[in-house]
Amino acid sequence: MRSCIACREKKTKKDLIRLAGKDGVVEVDTQGKKIGRGVYLCPFSECWETGLKGNRLEHALKTSMTWENRTTLLEYGKSLPEKGKTRDE
Repeated sequence: MRSCIACREKKTKKDLIRLAGKDGVVEVDTQGKKIGRGVYLCPFSECWETGLKGNRLEHALKTSMTWENRTTLLEYGKSLPEKGKTRDE
């Protein structure tokens, strides 16, 4: 079981999206195998907004992100569905 850094819900690893941070670059790790410290977020836009707010993600990964890196992750999060809705709605 893993915890979402935004909502703190515990879910299985396959039900969350892993973010890996290494050398100041944070990337979405769809395979769950990238090298570096990792954190998890729910696959919902609200959790991504909360997780990327302030320095929550940077603190958890013990790294800092560039503005471009943060923007890329926010755009990815916007493509995700809202909590309680599916992609088809």
